[in-house]
Amino acid sequence: MDMMLVPRKNNFDLFDNFFDDDFFTKKERNLMKTDILEKKDHYEIAMDLPGFNKENIDMSLKNGYLEIHAKIEQNENQEEEKYLRQERFYGECSRSFYVGDRITEEDIQAEFKEGILKVEIPKKEEIEEETRKQIEIK
Repeated sequence: MDMMLVPRKNNFDLFDNFFDDDFFTKKERNLMKTDILEKKDHYEIAMDLPGFNKENIDMSLKNGYLEIHAKIEQNENQEEEKYLRQERFYGECSRSFYVGDRITEEDIQAEFKEGILKVEIPKKEEIEEETRKQIEIK
């Protein structure tokens, strides 16, 4: 029997983005590129966050969504400089993935190394949404 992380409901597939790619601008689409790998007993997320510091990356679990928020603050001296061209990103970005209601913060393991955020999420057995039991009529 294949294990699923969570049952599918409300037309949300496992690890669906909270927003479609059309929601993001071109610059945001180039940030937070993500690979999701399915292993035997867990899922692995690898997210590119080059230039970010670990201290400026926040992960939280809210209503079945894993939310990852990261920011790069602009150096105060850079604000005073007159740039002819500036292509580096300064600001905030975030992504959300539906992981289900059965996953807790304690289940998730994360590591940030060399600009890549790696997250492990265990698979959990699928639960039937409705368990119908017959009531005996006397």
